[in-house]
Amino acid sequence: MLTSEKTDLLQSFLGSLPGHLAARLAKAVEVDRLTDGTSLPHDVILSGLRPSLRRSDNPHRTPTPLRLLCRPFEDLLVDGPRKEKQKGRILRASVMPLWTWLAQTVLPAESKSYHDEVKAAVLAYKFDIAQARAEAFWPVAGEALRAAVAKDHKDARLRFNGDGGLADVEEMALMLLAGSRMVEVQAIMPKPVPVLDLDLLWRLRRVYDAVVESVPDAAPYVPVVTMARLAKPWEALRLALLITHQTVDTLISSTDMGLVGDLLFADLEHYRGAINAAHHPNFDEGALLANLAAFTEISSAVVKEIDIRRDGKWGKRLLKDRAAVGAVMDGFMERAPKEIAAALPTQKSGFSGSGRLPDFTRPVDPDRHARALRYARLMGGSRLLAAAASFGAKLKDAMDEAGAVLRRYVEDLVKEMRTAEGPRREVVERQFQLCTELTAIVFSEEEAEFLRRRGKAALSAAA
Repeated sequence: MLTSEKTDLLQSFLGSLPGHLAARLAKAVEVDRLTDGTSLPHDVILSGLRPSLRRSDNPHRTPTPLRLLCRPFEDLLVDGPRKEKQKGRILRASVMPLWTWLAQTVLPAESKSYHDEVKAAVLAYKFDIAQARAEAFWPVAGEALRAAVAKDHKDARLRFNGDGGLADVEEMALMLLAGSRMVEVQAIMPKPVPVLDLDLLWRLRRVYDAVVESVPDAAPYVPVVTMARLAKPWEALRLALLITHQTVDTLISSTDMGLVGDLLFADLEHYRGAINAAHHPNFDEGALLANLAAFTEISSAVVKEIDIRRDGKWGKRLLKDRAAVGAVMDGFMERAPKEIAAALPTQKSGFSGSGRLPDFTRPVDPDRHARALRYARLMGGSRLLAAAASFGAKLKDAMDEAGAVLRRYVEDLVKEMRTAEGPRREVVERQFQLCTELTAIVFSEEEAEFLRRRGKAALSAAA
């Protein structure tokens, strides 16, 4: 039995493995579990490998009985935690309780037969037979789960920890009923599809029509599965447009096809929340920029795909999200020049002491140095994102103010470099290094290189 400390160390190591090694190890562990091996901590290893497997170029995994059961809804699975149930997204944590309930209570005999037959086929490398057995089991399992929930809704709700877990089960059951059609979508859309072109759209439309005929409640999930398999998920709105014959958000959002848009807007709200959670002054600028880039990419793309009206449901959400993100980023932009100025040592000047001059006797404070670079990188990384996130004017003001501060300081610094000696020269050189780093970020690497040449010339003159 591994201790929690050793488990954490093992999972950290496994999560850092290259994708191809992680895939090979995962296959070996899953085969060992299928053969009822007891020497390996299967769940611990597979959990640790999950980050590496997501990065792997080879997404193929061993078709275990549980994985094949999940295939119709695998594109809807998400990791937790979550604040509330989102239609079209199922927590991975809901899968094992469903399988346990199905195997022990709802369909014990049929589930054991399914498990044993799939296991035998997989171990014999007869993957087609395993897949066919799973496809036959899906509608049986889906009907049985629906009947069990309807028979005792209260018990099912308690078993799956409330309304959210129960909604996951109901959604999985629905997807199982339409399992074969969802596999058709997956076959049409091998991950990741770079562009949803017209040919793919019409092929998907035919699958959608077939689902409407057989399991109409599952029809809205055809675009959802499509979305999960696109390099640009918002292109799934094109399928919604084709199905509804509409181009305006107010009309699409009121139909079942609005599910794709609702999921995209849920993502926007997630990124908005992550941006809002960043606080001065100790924020992670890389994470903040990544969340900002994802937010602006989705919000801009949605507007290009469909006509968003300001008074529509999605239009109001978009305006609200952009305003919230813009307000947060305005605050960062307002503070950025001040943090850059604070990192450059100065002293009071004049009779009243109201002015500030560079102080070439005081070294750069390491914490202020790091903070200035953090804010500078945030400004530099925001150049292409500010307009879409509604803080372009504030960014321009911040860049102008920070640039003016830097230029004034640099001019005095270069003059000082020509005469500074001893410890003072060392301080000046450290200040010059900070100014060069900031110049590269705020202006450009070319301007920073020009500044380096000026510094070398000044030091040569001093020598």
